[in-house]
Amino acid sequence: MKVLVSLLVCLACLTPCYTSEFFRMPSIWGWECVEDVCIKKDTGGSATLLTLNTCKITCGPAGALWPLPTMAIVGNEVANFLPTNLTHSLTCGAGGDSCQLLQEAVTIFQDNLHRYHPNYKNGSAPWVGPWDPPTLRHKLHLDVTIQGGDGILTLDTDESYELAVSRVESVTTAVIIAPTFFGARHALETLSQLAEYHETTNSLVLVTNATVSDAPAFKYRGLLVDTSRNFISVGVLERTLEGMASTKLNTLHLHLTDTHSWPLYLPGLPNMAYYGAYSPSNIYTPQDMRHLQHYARVRGIRLVPEIDGPAHVGNGWQWGPKEGLGDLTVCVNQEPWQDYCVEPPCGQFNLANPNLYTVLGNVYTELFNIFKPIEIFHYGGDEVSMDCWNSTDEIVNWMMDNGFGTGVDAYLEQWGVYQEKARQQLEAAANAIDVNEPFGMIWTSSFIEPEYMNTYLNKSKYIVQIWTNNSDPQIARVLEEGYKVVFSNYDAWYLDCGAGAWVGEGNNWCSPYKGWQIVYTNSPHEIAMDLTGNEYKDAILGGEAALWTEQTDDATVDPKLWPRGAALGERLWSNPSTSWYSAEPRFIHHRQRLMKRGIMADRIQPEWCHQNEELCYAKVHVHSCSL
Repeated sequence: MKVLVSLLVCLACLTPCYTSEFFRMPSIWGWECVEDVCIKKDTGGSATLLTLNTCKITCGPAGALWPLPTMAIVGNEVANFLPTNLTHSLTCGAGGDSCQLLQEAVTIFQDNLHRYHPNYKNGSAPWVGPWDPPTLRHKLHLDVTIQGGDGILTLDTDESYELAVSRVESVTTAVIIAPTFFGARHALETLSQLAEYHETTNSLVLVTNATVSDAPAFKYRGLLVDTSRNFISVGVLERTLEGMASTKLNTLHLHLTDTHSWPLYLPGLPNMAYYGAYSPSNIYTPQDMRHLQHYARVRGIRLVPEIDGPAHVGNGWQWGPKEGLGDLTVCVNQEPWQDYCVEPPCGQFNLANPNLYTVLGNVYTELFNIFKPIEIFHYGGDEVSMDCWNSTDEIVNWMMDNGFGTGVDAYLEQWGVYQEKARQQLEAAANAIDVNEPFGMIWTSSFIEPEYMNTYLNKSKYIVQIWTNNSDPQIARVLEEGYKVVFSNYDAWYLDCGAGAWVGEGNNWCSPYKGWQIVYTNSPHEIAMDLTGNEYKDAILGGEAALWTEQTDDATVDPKLWPRGAALGERLWSNPSTSWYSAEPRFIHHRQRLMKRGIMADRIQPEWCHQNEELCYAKVHVHSCSL
């Protein structure tokens, strides 16, 4: 018996220990590109068929590129290589810190290549051979030229780029020429999508002949994340920025504050977070925000901070009486909430208290210190309840004493006065920090009426964000009045829709769920054409999908944003004239790409559909037969 045990121990020592991490089972399946479709076939021992990933990135004029470039010719010649075999030469004629940003962007590019490995973890991947000599020799060389720009993203920044990929023997060279850093960054993203993991060789496969000429259709391509209803951690916001970079979205709108909470710590106004944060751990420090701003910038993205008002304010503002400033807000947490606001808890600014504007100016100064430069600032400005103001003795008495009256028109006029004073405080804060006053954004609301907006909303200083449905006559009014606009119509681009109600029963107010197909086909130009007979290409800056977080926190941000955010990305970058159906194979593969980058994107179809292109369709085929 002892001899048998000893023999088994010896055999165990001699037998290799295989784990799923290193075990690679051969497959009998391969793919062939037939009329721009990857067709799954039994290899039958043939070496002519492609791996699935190779077929995806080489089949069709644009392969698996997302979003679709303006012009792309993607060849079918490929080479196997390792992401460690990367060299670069960078030429930067730009000012500012564009060159430093470009160095960081190249590092991110190389990391994205490593992430294609299925066992990538904590910044590295187990590239384990053996590899054939051509794979070991092959290099990818980046030749990047930035012609100008200063590394700051504005609405006038040229984000275009030219990319040419070619091969000479064992070197594939990617030549990138861009007017600004942001165009060069987009080119690196496109180049990363010309590579994929090669399933049978444990290496990468790279397209070695491609030409891309590209530029965005819209200047403003955004996502909104609400960080007040529920706190969203810095790590989740980083992942959101990663997903945005992968699909060339360029604006993260942070709805930082609302009635529910104030999570932003301001060193000069610590009471805001003391009174307003859900807990001491649910705050953003200035260092957090500066980190996020740089994290975004190197990925081609601007941050737009929003401090909402005059409604959607409350928790965080209660400290006024203790500091001798009086009530800065009214109706805070007032019940029954249905009488004073659209959702609990209630709260609005106290228009009768002049101290409000002093505090608001200090808030803006703190924001500029944290976020500078701010190109766009969002004032909020929607869902004001006249009943709230009209139920507050201090405000009613102030309105009567000044002869304003207490009708709806009177309150709308004072709302307009508030908005202009808020703008003046923002301008003063910008001057104090010695930066440019940003464009102001404001939501559509009952305030967006000609008699008010023409008086209080200067066309050169405000962008109107449209959140109503796509048939609202307000859209035509705002466009015809000459304002710049950003579309966020809730019937297509509100990503929180389609859940159960969070107050009462039934479904939430904007149900049903907005599938990626609806997100993709929602065209701002077509909406404008339908309502006005004009596309208003100069006035429509772009669009933004919104994720309000009444029913979202860290656990569910990723699947609610992705991959639908990528559908938005192609709409706003490419403005495609074709339907979602022709984009579906690329979209499904891009979802896989998001997963490889650590983003928990929602599943759209079974994997069978990814492997069998164009066989998961909704059309009904009618077959006829003769008897």
